[in-house]
This record gives sequence, C-alpha cells and structure tokens, in this order.
Amino acid sequence: MIDNLLLGNLRFRESDFTPNIDYYKELAVGQHPSTLWIACSDSRLQSGHITQARAGELFIQRNIGNIVPIHDWNFATVLEYAVSHLKVNDVVICGHSKCGAIRALDQESNDSYIPLWLNNARDAKTRVDAKIAVPKTELEKEERYKLIEQENVRLQIEHLYTYPLLKKAVDEKRIAVHGLYYDLGTGALTRVT
Repeated sequence: MIDNLLLGNLRFRESDFTPNIDYYKELAVGQHPSTLWIACSDSRLQSGHITQARAGELFIQRNIGNIVPIHDWNFATVLEYAVSHLKVNDVVICGHSKCGAIRALDQESNDSYIPLWLNNARDAKTRVDAKIAVPKTELEKEERYKLIEQENVRLQIEHLYTYPLLKKAVDEKRIAVHGLYYDLGTGALTRVT
C-alpha cells in the first residue's frame, strides 16, 4: 500500500503540483483557508475531493462521527486557531450516510474509548427515537440511521456554540456555521437545517 501511495504522489506531482507550481509555492509560505471543515474520519469521505476544494481552502478537523466534543482541548485548539489566527469565514460540520459511529450507538461495545467518545452523539439517537416508531423493515432502519446522522449534525452545531470564542464570532457576524450531509451512494452534498 505504501508503494501505491508514493506512486500516487508521483502522479499528483506530475499532473497537478508541477503544472500549478506557483499556487503551491504560495501555499508553502502560509495558509489562508476560508473554512473550518469538521468531518468524520471515515475513509470514504474525502472532503477536498467531494467539494472540489483546492489545497489551502479547507482547514480540516476529522474524528469518528464528525463530533464537536464539549470541553475537549484538542478540538478547542483547532477551533481557536481557525477562528483567531486563520480568520476563517465559515465553519462546516459534515455528516454522512452509512456512518459507522452512528450505527455503533445501537451496539454494546467492549472497546475502551469508542463508547465514551460516542456519548457525544447519543442525544441525536435519543431525539430521533423519541419522534419515530420503532423501525420494522430494513428500509425503515436505514431511514432511521439517516435521520440520526442528520440530527447528529444539528447536535454537533449545538456543541459548537458552547465554545464562547465561536459564539462571539457568530454574534459579530465574522463567521457563519453550516451543517452539511454527504450521501455516499449518490455523491450529493446537501444542507442540514
């Protein structure tokens, strides 16, 4: 696999890097992304690829379940750097279909850390289950998961607003927050409202 990655890098340098060398030289001096993009670590979700964003346009934070944990130093440093130093204009939380983290909310686990992390998304499951009947068919189960995935985006936006730095930037209209949902089966990226 490493050989394939290195070969892919060679192709990238030949097809994109070298023909756009001036752009990449500018990026080497410093970054000026317009968007903080918070997404799932799922290998099927490649943020720049699905949005056609160029290198340098997205400042990316990825984790299992596209979660914005409350009171997390790692996340807080990413947010602070994006807002205070990079001066991003937008923050996006992007959920996706067939999310393993969301499905794991229904399963018992012997893992040490994953269940604790997923507690940050548990309210999304609780909210959806309180609104719908228990699914009986496979189609209903899949629709339930989609609803929870989308509700998780809303929940993580709520978590985002618990950070005073972000809330202040939104109140001052320096930053806009957006929820998006990516469908792995269709390639469509849509707004979550």
